[in-house]
Amino acid sequence: MSQRINSRVDRDTVDKSGPADGRAALRAANAIPEERILDAAYQLLLTIGMQRITMADIARQAGVSRATLYRRWGGVREVLGTLTTRVWTELAESAFPLAQAPDGRAHVVDGVTRLVAAIRVHPLLRKIIELDPDFLTPYLLKRRGTNTNHQLAMLEVGLRAGIADGSIRAGDPALLARAVLLTAWSFTLTGPVFVDAPEGAGEAVDRLDDELRVLLDRYLAPEAPSSPLNP
Repeated sequence: MSQRINSRVDRDTVDKSGPADGRAALRAANAIPEERILDAAYQLLLTIGMQRITMADIARQAGVSRATLYRRWGGVREVLGTLTTRVWTELAESAFPLAQAPDGRAHVVDGVTRLVAAIRVHPLLRKIIELDPDFLTPYLLKRRGTNTNHQLAMLEVGLRAGIADGSIRAGDPALLARAVLLTAWSFTLTGPVFVDAPEGAGEAVDRLDDELRVLLDRYLAPEAPSSPLNP
């Protein structure tokens, strides 16, 4: 009963307040840190999965009204989209630190391998695969998401640097970035299926990542110059 009363109060606040009250309510809602709401959504996702989360659940977990949520997002899927973007962006930026590796190719190969290893075991991805794998389908089969575009942009920067310093073969950085990211996705999502050990077995997956490193390094390496003895 109290939840229904609170919901009615929220609607009344939004629908019946005057201009001054409406502006005050908006300022109050905007003052609530987004991180607080996304942290609440994250805890719910790990607990009950994506499909069962409602805006009311998120509001209750974050200690805010539903009206506050709807001022920022159109629904649960938008909240979860913002959440996943936050998580994957943080992982990508950690995998590609500002401190450069000895050359551009090493920077890209090391960064991609670190990113694959980090995302593969992250609780968010494991819970999505366990309970809500359909969430991934549009991003695998139909369209690129914000996270994909961000990762491609980061790869292009690293690839351009490698081409410039001669450690990466000449080519279209955008095309190379797509090929590298497609390879990384296969090792991230399907890799655990291809190890002959229980899911998450460290040594088996580490060996697979060693092969990813070799694969990327050889794919990006410049072609050896030809010589009379080695045409």
